[in-house]
Amino acid sequence: MAFPQEVHYTFGDLLSWNDGNRYELYDGRPVALASPTAVHQQVSGELFAQLHSYLTGKPCRAYYAPFDVRLFEKEGEAPEDIDTVVQPDLFVICDRSKVDEHGVHGAPDLVIEILSPSTARQDKLVKFNLYLQAGVREYWIVDPGDKTVQTFVLRNGQYVAEVFSESEKRVPVHIFQDCRIDLSLVFQEA
Repeated sequence: MAFPQEVHYTFGDLLSWNDGNRYELYDGRPVALASPTAVHQQVSGELFAQLHSYLTGKPCRAYYAPFDVRLFEKEGEAPEDIDTVVQPDLFVICDRSKVDEHGVHGAPDLVIEILSPSTARQDKLVKFNLYLQAGVREYWIVDPGDKTVQTFVLRNGQYVAEVFSESEKRVPVHIFQDCRIDLSLVFQEA
């Protein structure tokens, strides 16, 4: 679908599109999402499995794309008022009242994006800034190509970065005291 550049689109528009494609909205600008690769799916699946296992019996929940996240939605806003919607690869929500029939309203506690050639720019720049502005407490950028994970933890309104490689094996999930992700399993097929 071709979009006129001068039109400002909203979540209401997204809900009405039935063309079989997935989209994100960045300040009213739609971006079509490509289907993930096999490596992306393997990495995503293992990350989800480890998070889901850790969160079993706890109040937080892990979710995966496609699931719309309306980062900046305010109380009482209609879909026509919302112009920024993302579909993170994986995310964790600890306040379950943020989940509704259309996805999630407000910032997740943890967001994980898995790089691919078609999404690297958005994940490293556009989404990085959106997640920072929205107050996402922890943001991960996972690179299956070089088998690294960059973690960004929100402190005093800024992200503090750390980089982990497959050789370091276990990455701490900073929003949880005792959660570690085993990178040897995450990247075993990458």
